[in-house]
Amino acid sequence: MRLEVDVAVSKVSKYASSESGDTVEVIERPHGGFSIVVADGQRSGKSAKAISNMVARKAISLIAEGVRDGAVARAAHDYLRTQRGGQVSCELTIVSVDLATRTLVLSRNARHPSLLRREDELIWIDLPSDAIGVHRNTKPQIMELALQPRLTLVVVTDGVWRAGSATGEPVLDLAALVTTVDREPCTEATRSADAILQAALDLERGRPRDDATVLVVKVREQCTESEVRRLRMTAPL
Repeated sequence: MRLEVDVAVSKVSKYASSESGDTVEVIERPHGGFSIVVADGQRSGKSAKAISNMVARKAISLIAEGVRDGAVARAAHDYLRTQRGGQVSCELTIVSVDLATRTLVLSRNARHPSLLRREDELIWIDLPSDAIGVHRNTKPQIMELALQPRLTLVVVTDGVWRAGSATGEPVLDLAALVTTVDREPCTEATRSADAILQAALDLERGRPRDDATVLVVKVREQCTESEVRRLRMTAPL
C-alpha cells in the first residue's frame, strides 16, 4: 500500500487590514518528507506580520539544516524572546510528515487545540501550551503518530477558533464540519480547508476580527498512479 499526503491552506487577513499577521511556510525535510510552519504573530497587520515572518524564517531555516521539530520550536522561542526582549508573543505550530521515521509530527505552541481525525475517530489535541517569545521556559507540546491512511490533521489560528464570539454566534463546530465535508478517502484537503474558513467567515458576517488561517494535512492511500508532486497557490493581489 502506497500513501500520499495532501496539504491545503486557506487564510484571510483581518477585515480592512492590508496584511495578514499569520505566516505559513512549507519546506522539504533534508531526510525526506515535508514540514508546514504556521506562525500567528501577536496583534494583526504589519507588526504581526513582521513577528510571524521572523519566527517562520527561523523555523524553516533550522528544519532545512536537519534540526528536530521540538528543538526548532525552542530555538524559535529563544530567538524571538531575545530579539524582542520578551515583550512580543507568537503562536507557532509545526506539522511534519517525516519520511525518515514514517511519522506525522505535530509541535504546538498554541493556546487553542488542533483536531486529529484517525479513520472515524475524532481527537482533540489540547494539552496546555504557551505561545513563544515571552516566558523563559516555554516548550512545545509534541505529538507523533505512525503514518497511516485516513489520517487528517486540522490546525487553525485564533481568527477561526474565535469566529463569531463577539457577535454571540454559535461556536464553530469544527469536528462536525470536518466529518460532513470529508466523507471520502480521496476528497481533497482543500475542500475541508475552504469549508472551515468559509464557516468562520460566515460567523464573522464576512468581516473577520482577526487573521484567520486553516491548515489541513491529510494522509491517505494513493488515489492515482502518478509520481508527480504538485504545489498550487492562489492569492488575490
